[in-house]
Amino acid sequence: MAQAAAIQGKVDGVATSPVAKAQDFFYWVGRINMASTVVGAERGILPKDQVSTIARGVAHSIEQGARPDGKRPTDVLQIEKIITDEAGQQASLIHSGRSRQDMHATMDAARLRTAMLDLAERLDEVRARMLDLATEHVETFVPAYTNGVQAMPISLAHYLLAFHESFGRDAQRIREAWPRINRSALGTAVLANSSWPLDRERLATLLGFDAPIVNSYDAGQISTYDIPIEAAGIAGSIAIRVGALMQDLHVQYHQVRPWILLDRGKTYTSSAMPQKANPGIIQNTRGKASDVVASAQAVTLRAHNVTPGMTDYKRAWDERGARTFVLGVDMLRMTADTLAALRIDPQRALEELESEWTTSMELAETLQRQHAVPFRVGHHFASEVVVHAREKGYRPKEFPYSEAVKIYAESLKDSTGADGASVAGPDRLPLDEGAFRDALSPAHMVRTRVGLGGPQPDEVRRMLAEAQQALDRDRDWLAQRRTQLAQAEAVLNGAFESLLEPQGKR
Repeated sequence: MAQAAAIQGKVDGVATSPVAKAQDFFYWVGRINMASTVVGAERGILPKDQVSTIARGVAHSIEQGARPDGKRPTDVLQIEKIITDEAGQQASLIHSGRSRQDMHATMDAARLRTAMLDLAERLDEVRARMLDLATEHVETFVPAYTNGVQAMPISLAHYLLAFHESFGRDAQRIREAWPRINRSALGTAVLANSSWPLDRERLATLLGFDAPIVNSYDAGQISTYDIPIEAAGIAGSIAIRVGALMQDLHVQYHQVRPWILLDRGKTYTSSAMPQKANPGIIQNTRGKASDVVASAQAVTLRAHNVTPGMTDYKRAWDERGARTFVLGVDMLRMTADTLAALRIDPQRALEELESEWTTSMELAETLQRQHAVPFRVGHHFASEVVVHAREKGYRPKEFPYSEAVKIYAESLKDSTGADGASVAGPDRLPLDEGAFRDALSPAHMVRTRVGLGGPQPDEVRRMLAEAQQALDRDRDWLAQRRTQLAQAEAVLNGAFESLLEPQGKR
């Protein structure tokens, strides 16, 4: 069952992690009530002789909700009733200066930041798997495609690093979005603050936020548009590239002899055709990526053409909006599993390259670089070689050198300037047979590339080292953010617990 679920990509619940699942609506109302009690006591909003009673009422509401038979309402006023039933109506003073509007905006931001950190963690896992696979295949030469047609040889490591760079930009987007996501609306009441002297900075700090959203109207009514849309857009951006990667891998299964296969544990057999091993996890990961894109668009569409203050866009963090990140985290888990399950056949990949004329550009460049043959002249010669080879059924390794010499001589006749003089350079093919074969070798072509970011092994190894450093930095950033939230949780716990004792005993 577990294996089937992994292949099919079944979503477990509506949370991105066990932490996110535990930190539900009821949990965050409890944390907000704790912070409101602390600030209410510090600012003199709560009567001093009532603080411990009110605090014990808040604590009771949280503790009873943790019991198997406890109540965990999803309405602020129902939770308040649990508190006032225990501590009396004075306990409702914790609601001074706030509203369900700013409370919902605050808890949505808190849950969104957890989902974004969970997404970042899974993204980093995918990047780590990519680097591990790339390290093993620096000199595994594979075809690269443009317009769906085999274009040039590169290394598998070079290919994977391209996706790693792209996912690194998504990690950067998460880091850059964090200061906008991790801000608090609490204390702004409905939209214009209140007459109570709440300390909004203190409320934000106690709940692990970097700062409050300053403008009170923005906090509860406007930021709830753009911030969830930005966050969902990042998840959708990741999904676009995951879908492209999965589609690229899936294309291999169109071939009779793929050079990329999956472990059998990640495939499933046909019910009627015994020879088929369908690449289940690849196609299901691609499908999950499409679901993430669709869900991210739903968040945007809910906010489209809606006036401020309506519930439509504020519900971007209900099950529809949260599902973007649940699906995104699951998509990335499946992507990491797919990468771990890939089995590469370097010899078959090289055979694929050597069956096509993807090095013909190198033949033209070699003539130009080493023998001053004008590029277009060399390109015309290489093109004629390819045309002749396809007519005769020659593969690059089989092409007769003598016929290449003849084709070059014929090409010279078409290479004249405006005055009729030859502009072709040497009057016979300047490459001996060994140099001709090297120019048509995919491995030789990759190994002799030069310049920043190319597929040549030394440059790929340099890029691998830089990519690992970037991943390490992103993991450090993630750990720091989780530590920051844990420290804020401890500070709030300490501040709140100090209120539980009557004033004279503190």
